Amino acid sequence: MSRQRSGVRLTLAVFIALAGMSFLGYPALQDALYDQQVAGMRERFNESRDRLSTERDELFMFLRAENQRLHRTGQSGLVDAFSYETTAIDLAKYGIDDGLIGFVAVPAAGIDLPVFLGANTENMRKGATHLTQTSYPIGGDSTNTVIAAHRGGTRAMFRNIGDIALGDDILVTTAWGTLRYEVVEIEIIAPDDIDRVKIRAGRDLITLISCNPLGGNHQRYVVVAERLAD
Repeated sequence: MSRQRSGVRLTLAVFIALAGMSFLGYPALQDALYDQQVAGMRERFNESRDRLSTERDELFMFLRAENQRLHRTGQSGLVDAFSYETTAIDLAKYGIDDGLIGFVAVPAAGIDLPVFLGANTENMRKGATHLTQTSYPIGGDSTNTVIAAHRGGTRAMFRNIGDIALGDDILVTTAWGTLRYEVVEIEIIAPDDIDRVKIRAGRDLITLISCNPLGGNHQRYVVVAERLAD
């Protein structure tokens, strides 16, 4: 009888150990699968970028005009990134069917994500998102592109945003090349403190934003970077 009980206990112990290893390994598996998805997105993005010609020029001019308008009008429609906004423009008319505007990378923190226009539920599941009513990621004086992503899910996304330090590089790649920014501010704000992520006259900025604390949602972790001279 005792031998049978010992066998049951051993089987249970093995099951618990395997379940524990599966649980611990699940996030790593999710990250690996997601990295493959991102690699595929990048390949398709590069192919699409190579095909764009007239549409790319027209889109750039449109985005530049929109950035100027946002600065001129004071971004009156800006709300918290996690209120889930829809994109203000349709990229399909410019030959971009998936809403993918580019990629954002922070090498020091192991972040490399696709950026989709519109911080809605679907886009937030796929990667980082451009916050509607903020500057589009093409650079220029009096611009501030705000990019949001989740932090506490099974995929890494902005999980490591807290590892970013002052002076780190942030790279933004679009159909028009790669822009390099240097982190100049890191702060924690309230979700409704929108003025802290608005355009600042004469400066070329990018702002990364995510929930704070890790696993919570009552604050926003904000990283501001300023463009370096080419």
